[in-house]
Amino acid sequence: MSRRTDSVGHLWLHLFLLVMVVITVYPILWVLSVAFSGGQSLAFADLPPDPGVLDRLRAIVPWPEQLTWSNFSDVFSQQPFGRWLLNSTIVAGATTLCGVFLASTAGYAFSRFKFPGRRAGMMGFLVSQMFPGTLTLVPLYIIIVVWLELGSNFLGLILLYSTTAIPFCVWMLKGYFDTIPIELEESAKMDGASALTIFYRIILPLSKPAIAVTALFSFMTAWNEFVLALTIMDQEIMYTAPVGLRFFVGGYAEQQWGYFAAGSIVAALPVMILFLILQRYLISGLTAGAVKG
Repeated sequence: MSRRTDSVGHLWLHLFLLVMVVITVYPILWVLSVAFSGGQSLAFADLPPDPGVLDRLRAIVPWPEQLTWSNFSDVFSQQPFGRWLLNSTIVAGATTLCGVFLASTAGYAFSRFKFPGRRAGMMGFLVSQMFPGTLTLVPLYIIIVVWLELGSNFLGLILLYSTTAIPFCVWMLKGYFDTIPIELEESAKMDGASALTIFYRIILPLSKPAIAVTALFSFMTAWNEFVLALTIMDQEIMYTAPVGLRFFVGGYAEQQWGYFAAGSIVAALPVMILFLILQRYLISGLTAGAVKG
């Protein structure tokens, strides 16, 4: 009886998980189907005047009548989409480098050194993550555009994205640095190594998993962000990919969903590739960084 009960429980669990997988994967399949359909409609089959069950099912199944690459080739000719991807690459790459450098140095300082305001600084980073980004949109616009005059400038976006990503990254790296035995540093000091040598030759090589997580988070923050980029950038040639994609469904009388879907898939590829490259570091980095705080 116990085995039969366990089997029934496992069956319902697997059915529930299967339903959740379908719910999760269905929108992705729909985007893929729209992108490869070659058309600009969200529907793959027109309903007849008196549709039956099979007609309705055919209309909601995300599978086009023909597969073509036309949307992917045309999306680059309709708008300067290639330039928008280049803009996103520049901003996201610079944000990643800046975020990793600042977060690693700050995280190491908070982990190893005792100084006035250390606890308050960490709490300040934590509190800053509790507020939505739109709450600070107006003051950030005043600082970046009005005071610093960095509107429609890559430097303005890089500053914004770096400061947005740093609080989480500092907490992440600080927790990881706490797990590295301090005896390694003491041994290096006895051999005459300086603080910078210890940091760059010992601490950073041992922190590759946490740095990989930090780099991925910083890159994704800059690559996928929409609201700040839309607010700061007012020149079309300076748009990032997420901002540029809105032209395909909001800038024309006819909604170009095929181009939008194809552009979304192309824009998602860099994050997927970076995730595949760094995946061997991600699990160990996330678990080790959560041991101490």
